[in-house]
Amino acid sequence: MLILSLRSAHRRRLAVGGLILLAVILYRRFNWHDMEPGTLRSRMVGLQADSPEFQLGGEVFRILGGSIHYFRVPREYWRDRLLKMKACGLNTLTTYVPWNLHEPERGTFNFKGNLDLEAYIKLAGELGLWVILRPGPYICAEWDLGGLPSWLYRDPAMQLRSTYKGFTQAVDAFFSQLLPRVVPLQYKKGGPIIAVQVENEYGSFAVDTEYMPYMKEALLSRGIEELLMTSDNVDGLKKGNVEGALATINLQKLRDLHLSHLDSSQPQKPKMVMEFWSGWFDTWGDLHHVFTAEDMASVVMEILQKGLSINLYMFHGGTNFGFMNGALEMHSYKADVTSYDYDAPLSESGDYTAKYLLLREVFSKYHGESLPDVPALIPKMSYDASTVYQYMPLWEALQLAGEPFKSESPVNMENLPVNNGNGQSYGYTLYETTIPSGGTLHSNDKVRDRALVFVDSSFIGVLKYKHLELAVPEGKGNRKLSLLVENCGRVNYGKTLNNQRKG
Repeated sequence: MLILSLRSAHRRRLAVGGLILLAVILYRRFNWHDMEPGTLRSRMVGLQADSPEFQLGGEVFRILGGSIHYFRVPREYWRDRLLKMKACGLNTLTTYVPWNLHEPERGTFNFKGNLDLEAYIKLAGELGLWVILRPGPYICAEWDLGGLPSWLYRDPAMQLRSTYKGFTQAVDAFFSQLLPRVVPLQYKKGGPIIAVQVENEYGSFAVDTEYMPYMKEALLSRGIEELLMTSDNVDGLKKGNVEGALATINLQKLRDLHLSHLDSSQPQKPKMVMEFWSGWFDTWGDLHHVFTAEDMASVVMEILQKGLSINLYMFHGGTNFGFMNGALEMHSYKADVTSYDYDAPLSESGDYTAKYLLLREVFSKYHGESLPDVPALIPKMSYDASTVYQYMPLWEALQLAGEPFKSESPVNMENLPVNNGNGQSYGYTLYETTIPSGGTLHSNDKVRDRALVFVDSSFIGVLKYKHLELAVPEGKGNRKLSLLVENCGRVNYGKTLNNQRKG
């Protein structure tokens, strides 16, 4: 009996030890808190998509991502916004790269200050966030021309997002400057970049079957070796993918159709919503878009419960500084507003919203440890109203400007001989001519996008984008007709990208 008792006790100890060992293994397998850039040791194998679940460093991994664009947030606030992302329970940062900011003139590159992409990625890694890089060259993003530089239009035969030689040569030159900066920041080299996206939503454009293979090779040949992805809405999935890249989907409401499309096109692969639209962008003249916190959180929970990875687009929207807003042209032209608040979980000013609080509760269930404390809000200043006491009318300012460019016919702003041969990208252009009489001006789809019309410096009305007329009153002798034309923002999505010359 004593021998049997000892054996039973021994078995119990072995069973308890086995259960403890199993618990440790399961915890390590699913404890994504330990799978951070600063703690994960093995870098031999990057993010893998060879089974229904992602694996990172040989362990099951779910991407809980959010988009924050460094170029829409002042650099001084980068750390604050990323810490708030981390505290919400996200483990991955996604960001676009705007070509038109990094190469404002052909051959002139800027990766400093608020455009220091390397510093942004390194900061994400320092704070324990992985990175999915979306380098374009086309990014959509409600950004002027989808991030493509306007000087491309100086080529009269330009075909954007195609293998047209003039376009690919420009892309190659940009990527040869961009990619060497991010290659050392890849996962296998010790950095936080775990995946790179090939182009962006090409299935909605799809004019050249050779383009996506070219874009893939443009990345691989310059040292990108992490997992490649593509991103499309459900209608673009079939035309937007490229062999060797994981297709992901963009949506705001999850439907069985979305899952069946992914299953049929790439069975036994991880499913990911690359863009879960947490809100929506606004255009001038429309109401502010709102996607309620409760409805948004419900869809997020459904996505996670079905085993998908997710990226919140946007987690924090920020601002379209300067003239960088895009525009939409479906049935009519509508320019996007300066704010890119997007009704996102973090407001444009970086404040918490009801969405943030609900998401933090949802994501906390997918971590083995408590989430970091929520950072304190940045103090705000209250400014008194300002009064303008002096101003200079346009006509007086022109006297201080250089000599005007003269042409027999109007020239679009991109082809004006300014800015070292790169044309004018944004803002206003003043066109003037002499008229002998009154009559009617017709826009005839030639005014891009809005013109203030003057006769002898007196304002007479407005001409807009399409099919508008304006009566010019009769007068004595020759008079000066002036049109101050505003570029309200180039379309960033759809089939009209090649028709966005302004002026």
